[in-house]
Order: sequence, then C-alpha cells, then structure tokens
Amino acid sequence: MMGHVLGIKELPEPERPRERCLERGPGALSTTELLAILLRTGRKGSSATDMAGALLAKCGSLRGVSALDPKELAKTVGLGNARAAQVAAALELARRFTEEEVHLAETLSGAEEAYRFLKPRLRDLPHEVFAVIFLNQKHGVLAYRELFRGSIHASSVHPREIVKAVLKENAAAVILAHNHPSGHVSPSPDDLRLTEEMKALLTHLDVRVVDHLIVGGNGYFSFAREGLLNK
Repeated sequence: MMGHVLGIKELPEPERPRERCLERGPGALSTTELLAILLRTGRKGSSATDMAGALLAKCGSLRGVSALDPKELAKTVGLGNARAAQVAAALELARRFTEEEVHLAETLSGAEEAYRFLKPRLRDLPHEVFAVIFLNQKHGVLAYRELFRGSIHASSVHPREIVKAVLKENAAAVILAHNHPSGHVSPSPDDLRLTEEMKALLTHLDVRVVDHLIVGGNGYFSFAREGLLNK
C-alpha cells in the first residue's frame, strides 16, 4: 500500500500548536509554541517548533527577539524575510496594545503608569533615545514622540525641536524620557543638567514638566518620585 502524507490530526501533539491554541486557548501554549504559530513552517528538515526554539535560544528571551530590527531578525537562525516580518509585526502589536491601554486612560496618574507606557518602547533598544509624552491640561495623553537618538546629553538634545513639538501638539505638560541601554537607571550628571535645562525652558512656555523617566533593563528612575523636579 502506498504511503500517505501525515495529516494535521496525525501530527504529534507538540507539532500542532495551532490546533491546541484553538482547543485550549493561547494561555495553554508555551512561548516556543506561540512563536511556532507565527512562523507556520520551519526550514527544510525542521519544524516550526524547532525553529521557534532555536530563535529563543539564540536571542535568550522574547525581549532579545524584540530588540532586533526586522532585517537582523531575518538573518537569525535562517528565519527569512517573511517569517521575520510576521514576528516583528506581532511584537509591534503587543507594544501598541500596551500603549493603547494608557491612551484610553483619562490621565497618566503617576510614574508607574508612565513606565508601563514607555517600557515596551524604550527598554530594549540598543541605542539611547530621548522621547516626550505630550499631555493636555488634565494630563491625558496627546501624543508620544521619539525626538533624538544617540548619546543623550544636554548638547545633543536640541531645545528648539522640543519647543516646536510642544507647540505642534498644543501640550500643557510633558513627561520627558530616555533609556539607558546599559540597564542602569541612576541619572548621570548630564541627565541632571538636561532635566534642569528643559524644565527652565518649558516653564517659559507655561508647560509643566511632570516627570523625567530613565528606563533601563529591569526598571526605571523617576525624577518626580525622587523629588528632583522640585529643586
């Protein structure tokens, strides 16, 4: 009797993550299995689950995967452009979901909520970014913009660009933010000088600096919480 192609229902349990997702819900699947659903197929001679496991092993974690841009991702474990785009899109949706939760809130009530908003955007970047959350009178979110990249210090953050952005968004208040790729969140002397400079500048525009957050690998530093904006 001629052989036949193994059907989906005949595949071993670990090789049917899509079916298990539908039957039991995504919460029942491992991270590797969820990634396998996005990848759909593996390379020749390997399954999607094998490739997903190799990707996680190579990057160390989902955070490691999300830190790669799509072109870098495509080269990792032979993922290729199509699979890399699928994974990058899923991770971006996760970031936007987190961001949307804050946008739907009436106000940003404090440093912890601002950190929840900033964490998926800044935490895992390999380079420094200076960003601003623009707020209305009630501290509702108007917009979020990443304004500068590179080594963040007073000479590399251009006040004119921040003023233009504040006027464009008609913001009444702002939360300044930048990341430390090293993971350490203690402010440097440059961070302290920059915060004082921006606070003085924006006060002349009647725009309040609500906070300045430094985002690192496993946490954040809040200038407001530490009393550094009241000096």
